[in-house]
Amino acid sequence: MALTIGIVGLPNVGKSTLFNALTRQTVLAANYPFATIEPNVGVVNLPDERLETLAGIFGSQKILPATVSFVDIAGIVKGASEGEGLGNQFLANIREAEAIAQVVRAFDDPDVVHVDGKINPASDMETINTELILADLQTVEKAIPRVEKEVKGKKRDAAELEALQSALAVLERGETIYAAVQGKAKDAPETEWLREVSLLTAKPFIYVFNCDEGVLGDEARQQELRDLVSPADAVFLDAKLEADLVELSEEEAREMLELNGQDESGLDQLARTGFHTLGLQTYLTAGPKEARAWTIKKGDTAPKAAGVIHTDFERGFIKAEIVSFEDLVAAGSMAEAKAAGKVRMEGKEYVMQDGDVVEFRFNV
Repeated sequence: MALTIGIVGLPNVGKSTLFNALTRQTVLAANYPFATIEPNVGVVNLPDERLETLAGIFGSQKILPATVSFVDIAGIVKGASEGEGLGNQFLANIREAEAIAQVVRAFDDPDVVHVDGKINPASDMETINTELILADLQTVEKAIPRVEKEVKGKKRDAAELEALQSALAVLERGETIYAAVQGKAKDAPETEWLREVSLLTAKPFIYVFNCDEGVLGDEARQQELRDLVSPADAVFLDAKLEADLVELSEEEAREMLELNGQDESGLDQLARTGFHTLGLQTYLTAGPKEARAWTIKKGDTAPKAAGVIHTDFERGFIKAEIVSFEDLVAAGSMAEAKAAGKVRMEGKEYVMQDGDVVEFRFNV
């Protein structure tokens, strides 16, 4: 299960520069709107220091972290849902993503043109959200008459129609479905009934503020921006700095981060925030060949987690031999962890915990 995050934003906010840093690939980062026309996709590793420790304990030859896929989507402008700029071709690309990372410009640079001629994060976010809301309104307005007819014919559950009508009310007042649900609005729709229509604004949102030193060093300003997007998560980074960091050795990158008063890169923050926003976690497997992290949803049971490795593992699940990463490290080896009574055999009802080190027993 790879987490896919669609990167959206107005033109010239630093999306492509951020994408370059995320993937160490080169996409066209030009100082004019619509430099990115086709979506670019890159896969990056989720940082996980536990894997190196595991590899040391098990003598693993390879380390395979969990991954995050990023899709760089063409810059959205006012009127995009009605065909302005590159029109609504961005919609299909966003629909494929599990979450939306909206890159917002919070830096001053006279050499980089702002599409609206001024730096105003609140206005920029409103422009993007409005286009996504308008696209969703079109979808919901088309769906309601069809679902109404099918509910009357007893072919659909009335709860689906209620969810669509609630979604329509939320969208008509200019709010995203995600914000209404997260903010527990009284008319927030039951999102499980909206899956078929695949609404853009029902996806989890992350706001990535592309900042200069002034904002990165100003906690009060960051809090203002956090308040603007609450209850969604916010990440603050300097896309140019991130692009420079990936060209450096690990030690040099650490030194540059320290010079900028940071203890973690913005990209690492973004990957972790993506996991948090989507309610994901990782469990670990290890042996002589590889130490590996596997992505699952919080609340997944052991058989479901086994199915991430292979569907046969879920179908033929018998037991899971589990030790927590902390207990394994404290013991120093699986043999010592077993001797200390820290290794457990868990059955089908066991709910996986982040950092469980697992070996599945199955029969197919």
